[in-house]
Amino acid sequence: MSEYTERIAQELVQPIILLVDREEPASEQHGIAAAALASAQAFLRDPANPDWQQWAQGAFAKSVRRADAKMFAKVLAAFPDHAPSMVGEAQAVGLPPMPAAELPKLLSKLQVSGTQLPSGTPLPVQPLMIVLNASLEMSTGKAAAQAAHALLAWVLDSKVATVADWASAGFPVGIAELPAKEFRKGARKSAGPVIQDAGRTEIDPGSTTAYVAVAKGK
Repeated sequence: MSEYTERIAQELVQPIILLVDREEPASEQHGIAAAALASAQAFLRDPANPDWQQWAQGAFAKSVRRADAKMFAKVLAAFPDHAPSMVGEAQAVGLPPMPAAELPKLLSKLQVSGTQLPSGTPLPVQPLMIVLNASLEMSTGKAAAQAAHALLAWVLDSKVATVADWASAGFPVGIAELPAKEFRKGARKSAGPVIQDAGRTEIDPGSTTAYVAVAKGK
């Protein structure tokens, strides 16, 4: 095993399980938002957990895995303390970070690559929007991971009162997909860190993928 491979295996990763129903799949923006919200809500349930603290100081590695309705129910049963996050018709559940090489078998056998949801109905504009770089043409799973990075980074970067206000409002979140020029322009005024991808899958290293935009006065 190479040093790089060994390091990746021991890296803490947050599993995010996205429900992809075979018969009635949620629309893409709903799924992306649900996955991002699942990541943030999992952290907010127990932010003092030492694993979260260690993970938050690293690269925020996340693994968005898809599950059909039957497997999603099994995941919820196996992790009863972690309620699913819901956005419109979509559901996802975020779990605490764990070593990538030590994922429970139930999770490790769930697929990561090729996660795609139909475009469907876009989400309405919300006071908090996750903005994605549409020019990268990311799959649903990749976009979900980047959206989760952006939202969690915003939570960590924001004042406790700001996050508490967002939670009290019901965790409203929307998704905007902008072409490269508009994305770069908006990124200069982002409410939190602009996410750059490590380039392990789909896109080139250093690609700017997502950020959070918050309406003025919110």
